[in-house]
Amino acid sequence: MTTMTPELKERIDNLVNQNKIMVFMKGSKLMPQCGFSNNVVQILNTLGVPYETHDVLEDYEVRQGIKEYSNWPTIPQVYVNGEFIGGSDIMIELYQNNELQQTLEVALAS
Repeated sequence: MTTMTPELKERIDNLVNQNKIMVFMKGSKLMPQCGFSNNVVQILNTLGVPYETHDVLEDYEVRQGIKEYSNWPTIPQVYVNGEFIGGSDIMIELYQNNELQQTLEVALAS
């Protein structure tokens, strides 16, 4: 477990705050490397929203740090407008309840 350094916190802050929809995942949106990451990519692609991804497999510091940052133990992690939304299960649930669509519309309009 890495300890969150000010530098790492700043790096994650920047990724989260510079992108309306930011996904920390295993792999990329073109090549997800795990089923849970793939679920999130499929949902966002279905909704046709712009989003950015960060591959934690290529960035050990962020892979460990993001768990501490969000206080959430698993990856993928989705942030909307700088706010932690959740992982794969939560995204699926929000999508099925039509809550995700509303959250993203509001975020992208702001």
